[in-house]
Amino acid sequence: MKIHYYALFFCLLIASCKGKSSAEIEKEEKVVFDQSLADELERMAEVDQIAAYIPQGKYTEMSQEEWKSFKDSVFTTHQKRLTQIFDKHGFVGFDLAGENGSNNFWLMVQHSDHAPDFQKKVLQQMKIAVDHNNASPSNYGLLVDRVNLNTGLPQVYGTQVDYRFDVCQAFPKNLKDSANVNQRRSEIGLPPLEEYLNRMSKMHFEINKKIFLDKGIKGPKLYEIDDQ
Repeated sequence: MKIHYYALFFCLLIASCKGKSSAEIEKEEKVVFDQSLADELERMAEVDQIAAYIPQGKYTEMSQEEWKSFKDSVFTTHQKRLTQIFDKHGFVGFDLAGENGSNNFWLMVQHSDHAPDFQKKVLQQMKIAVDHNNASPSNYGLLVDRVNLNTGLPQVYGTQVDYRFDVCQAFPKNLKDSANVNQRRSEIGLPPLEEYLNRMSKMHFEINKKIFLDKGIKGPKLYEIDDQ
């Protein structure tokens, strides 16, 4: 008789899970906020931002080769640790490390261009988190573009840019369906592409101001903004 009860229990367990995706089943498990992980990601992100920007302070004393070696070391070392975190937790959502911790995790994945397969795996899990309001939709869009370009596909939201150095103007790299890009950007909370490109152009000018002024370029060339 006990065998029949165990069989019945097993069938009921299977039935309760039937129709649910693995993501939904996993979501039912309560995630406990991990302050130590949030703190670790904060410390890592601080170093990441040093490497992602132009040399400042003591780093200006480095040669180009030394600076490149430093940047590569930061990004590869961080990516190895991010892989460990990802293998244990999946994408780090708001529930696990707070909004700031989640954003820091995403930011460093963005800078893991040397590991596009890793970026792609994170992107797939991040989509699930976004669908559950557990990650930033706009950050997801930036990672979509990064992964697409790193795997030979056109970007969707136009977040990855290059520059026309003769006029200091940003433009999107390999962008599909540019006529509808602002609609796609709006859907994930990004501003119109022209506003974004102007912001990037201004930032690029400020970072390289001396070089541009020496060339007689007194400011970035900006795109017209539709007020409607």
